Amino acid sequence: MRVVIAEDDALLREGLVLLLSGEGIEVAAAASDPEGFLAAVEEHRPDVAVVDVRMPPTHTDEGIRAAVTAKRLQPGLGVLVLSAHVEQTFATDLLADGTHGVGYLLKERVGKVEQFLEALNRVAGGGTAIDPDVVAQLFIRRRDPLEEFTPREREVLALMAEGLGNLAIADKMVITEGAVHKHIRNIFAKLGLAPSDRVDRRVAAVLRYLGA
Repeated sequence: MRVVIAEDDALLREGLVLLLSGEGIEVAAAASDPEGFLAAVEEHRPDVAVVDVRMPPTHTDEGIRAAVTAKRLQPGLGVLVLSAHVEQTFATDLLADGTHGVGYLLKERVGKVEQFLEALNRVAGGGTAIDPDVVAQLFIRRRDPLEEFTPREREVLALMAEGLGNLAIADKMVITEGAVHKHIRNIFAKLGLAPSDRVDRRVAAVLRYLGA
């Protein structure tokens, strides 16, 4: 796996380089600003990029905009965004623009190495990885549109938003995989998501859930 990092905090940037290198992951470049990051993506064609949400010069949304641009420049690029806080607009902007190979983690998750690496590998493989704390806070904020869901359906949808597959959801909820299938069918029905070759219903459900 080849990775490009975009992080303006020198300490965290070097920490990420050491962490990933120590795990046998190739770090092709580590940039401190959006311009350097996008240049590195074009030069190295990485499998996945790890990007800070807030970067110079204004430290507002430069990182997320660079992440979206990178996915447009290199279709199939996995992007794992790191944020110090839960910011709903940034999470939904990233997911809405590229529904495959995206992740959104709180920076504190980097210290939990196993979880961080699991998310990185999932994103590199084309999946999604949304921080459980982000999911929990967005669920509270978006409660009204989801009132028709049962508690079990809400739990399944929250785990889907984290990027878990049916078997992993079943294990986490201690229910059968068949029960998970049933809950997901109900979720799709309540959201009006009919089968379609052009629409990934799991991604569409998560986007509805996040308010995209």
